[in-house]
Amino acid sequence: MLALEYGAIPTSIHDHYMAHGQRSIRNDFTVPAMNLRALTFQAARAIFRAAKRIDAKAFIFEIARSEMGYTQQPPTEYAASILGAAIAEGYRGPVFIQGDHFQVSASRYHKDGKTEIDAIQALIVESLNAGFYNIDIDSSTLVDLSKDSIPEQQKLNCDLSAELAAFVRSEEPEGITVSLGGEIGEVGGHNSTEEELSAYIEGFNSRLQELLPGAIGLSKISIQTGTSHGGVVLPDGTVASVKVDFDCMRDLSDVAKQYGAGGAVQHGASTLPDEVFSKFPEADALEIHLATNFQNILFDYLPDLLRKDIYDYLRENFGGDRKEDESEEQFLYKARKRAMGVFKEAFWNMDPEVIQSIELAWEAQFTKLFHSLNIMGTRLEIEETVHPIVIKPALSSYIGTGDRDEDVSDLAD
Repeated sequence: MLALEYGAIPTSIHDHYMAHGQRSIRNDFTVPAMNLRALTFQAARAIFRAAKRIDAKAFIFEIARSEMGYTQQPPTEYAASILGAAIAEGYRGPVFIQGDHFQVSASRYHKDGKTEIDAIQALIVESLNAGFYNIDIDSSTLVDLSKDSIPEQQKLNCDLSAELAAFVRSEEPEGITVSLGGEIGEVGGHNSTEEELSAYIEGFNSRLQELLPGAIGLSKISIQTGTSHGGVVLPDGTVASVKVDFDCMRDLSDVAKQYGAGGAVQHGASTLPDEVFSKFPEADALEIHLATNFQNILFDYLPDLLRKDIYDYLRENFGGDRKEDESEEQFLYKARKRAMGVFKEAFWNMDPEVIQSIELAWEAQFTKLFHSLNIMGTRLEIEETVHPIVIKPALSSYIGTGDRDEDVSDLAD
């Protein structure tokens, strides 16, 4: 692969997170993990430019199982777009590409558990072959709050997370320790507690050692602190202010470190006010996931006719999903991500000046976020802790890959 020859190397961030958790390196920054749903090559170029200006290398490109479906970006296409952008911007060094929310569909699992787990395992293999050496396993959809005790509530989540983690460890390339994430509560629910985190990690570790004695466990754990995926949309289409419990983040990140992980992760944060982001490093958040606001910027710059075509498509194809008490603006805001794949070619074929305007707006937003999250100068920390290993991909992994043909409507981003 040309990127490997150039020096842009898909890499796991695991060792960096272990050093972060042990406080053996600088601990005053939060790693941004960015989901790119459209114009991925251009968005990644903007990220690399913003990072190079501040000597930063602690950042992640990610895409969720759900997003691969509705954006029509299989792992090989996503990785190729990211690595192509690295070459275009003269970026050399580790490139962290992550599978976000490799999530178990609760409805499909309860109907046919083996088929659902087989599908996630197939996605893991496909992603590893594409250079995704960071994977977030999410079976938090199966937490059962009807159970009497917290360990019982988390048991199925623990067991399935460990089983999928063992599968990753059995499939990861020689010399690579994939950075693995787990999750204890679906974003938008009640705030996570120390008891839930302890029950999850202890249950996970116990089951993993039963399956694969001596296996390396989790790098991080995603928790719920008050945000919602995509924000809470008001009737006029604007996004409501959401309170984040930074004390919860700080306390649970410390608990995660006590169990040997790098810390806790914040999901669903990109629509928060700009002034809030500097608080995540102060609260010891290890990683933060950002997506929806980048999509919002895209829609702000779309030509009026293309935006109209997208909204007409959504009304025609998904209008039946609109809730009775939902305004037109709420429906379109929540539904428009479902047009990303269908209109992918239309985005590519926009006037180059429009694309450039979108790219520059993204770059300005990435720059603000990177400063707020304090990743300036992190090239030194990454180079100290991460040592990329070149894994040449099999050409067969890139031949015949296409859109993922599965229902992702009940999966998180």
